[in-house]
Amino acid sequence: MTDTSPPTSLAAPAAARHGRLADGALGLPSVFFCIVTGAAPLTAMLFNVPVAVNGGGYAAPAAFLVATLALTIFSVGYIAMSRRVTSAGGFYTFVSRGLGRIVGTGSGLLIALCYMIFTAAVIGVLGYFAATTVATWTGVALPAWLYMVVALAVMATSAWFHIELTAKVLGVMLVAEVLALVVLGVAVIGQGGAEGLSAEPFNPAAIFDNPGAIQVFGGAAAGVALFAAFWSWVGFEMAPNYAEESRDPKRIATIATYGSVIGLGVFYMVVSYAYVSGWGLTGSVQAVADQFSGVYASAFYPLSDRFVGGWLTAVLQLLAVTSSFACAMAFFNTGARYLFALGREGVLPRRLASTSKHHAPGVAAMTVTAVVLVYGLAFVIADPSTEGALLKLGTWSPLLGVLGILALQGVVCVSIIRFFLTRARDGFGWFSTLVAPVIGGLAMFGACYLLIANRATLAAADDSPFVTAIPWVVCAIFVVGMGIAWYLRANRPAVYEGLGHFTLEITDAPSNGGAAA
Repeated sequence: MTDTSPPTSLAAPAAARHGRLADGALGLPSVFFCIVTGAAPLTAMLFNVPVAVNGGGYAAPAAFLVATLALTIFSVGYIAMSRRVTSAGGFYTFVSRGLGRIVGTGSGLLIALCYMIFTAAVIGVLGYFAATTVATWTGVALPAWLYMVVALAVMATSAWFHIELTAKVLGVMLVAEVLALVVLGVAVIGQGGAEGLSAEPFNPAAIFDNPGAIQVFGGAAAGVALFAAFWSWVGFEMAPNYAEESRDPKRIATIATYGSVIGLGVFYMVVSYAYVSGWGLTGSVQAVADQFSGVYASAFYPLSDRFVGGWLTAVLQLLAVTSSFACAMAFFNTGARYLFALGREGVLPRRLASTSKHHAPGVAAMTVTAVVLVYGLAFVIADPSTEGALLKLGTWSPLLGVLGILALQGVVCVSIIRFFLTRARDGFGWFSTLVAPVIGGLAMFGACYLLIANRATLAAADDSPFVTAIPWVVCAIFVVGMGIAWYLRANRPAVYEGLGHFTLEITDAPSNGGAAA
């Protein structure tokens, strides 16, 4: 499957609008906002902490610690690759450079679809919380699908305009949700929690043998805890996708990626520790059991009532909606950029590489809109209830997307190693481009195993054909992408030679990480 054809330079002239995005549109804060809102800190905490507690009990903070370390190590090789390759193609371009055009094209098609599925899933979550929050506050009961349609329309409109506008919207929402959780965390920890503060929740060994989880749930599933932690970072790898629109791609990608991985890791550990401390070690597990049985919408809400006040609970309820919107819009933008890259190189129709007058990937964005609309509509037809938007569209779909992304992160690790051993030996480093990718790849493939083995539990659907088929769907999409590349190699060799090789810049000399804009 690997080809070793010589690299092709397809750098387009700066004056061309077709196939080029807005140069220098994004600074470091804007790229950082685009990345971190994809991880959706508030949504990650409200939903993934209970899942982590379900599996690892009060050791949920330790699960986030393990994930932080693994993803930081993965980022070492990922950043080394991003310094050599500057393109909106992200994973698609990286894998094409390291493992060849055929594997790269399979990766590109899969990652593009994963981000579109994520967009639809998070819009489903948004629809659920918008419907329930509005009904609680006003008594007006509107179907979740109505909020979903409105949200998608707003995203499509925003995506047509300058990327800086989108980044500013994401930035405002990100700051609001982070501040709300910081207030809660400081209040809980500052007041000593329910039973005092303990270091035990940070003990990784407790993930695998947690008396609190066993007492309440009858058994601790370490795989569920670790998967929930890894799930919380989906989207952190977006920095290279915005390289073409960044003012200083190499420096910004480095700082934004490390900043998002480590910054989110510290944030997640603090908030999850505040949750565990606020309820107490055993009480934190029982609170999740109560949430799952419908006693309250989120186990975080009673904590905000007790340690801060009802006003913060109301803010969290509102931010659950806006955080979901920001997260979906970040995924929307990344999916559009993958389609843009695939269209520009002829994998998909070249019309997808057309840009709007604002130099945004307009046609690709409208295509994402159409795919998300059709995909979401299928779920709505199958189950039009408000609960279905959360429990089916918003729960089942992320499993498919996360599996695809984790698998591709593992493939990227292999690609990094081969790229620096064969095509960029001058940049080879024993740790950054060998040891770190090996450790990162093992972590990603291990997380894939945890997802596949626990997918029925995570989806709460033992007999769903959709959930059962998730691994096979991921494989099928990847194979279709490789089939497209094989077809192009046999019938359109000129197009095939350019697959995964569009770049604004490839630097053969070792980078110092500070190219001038």
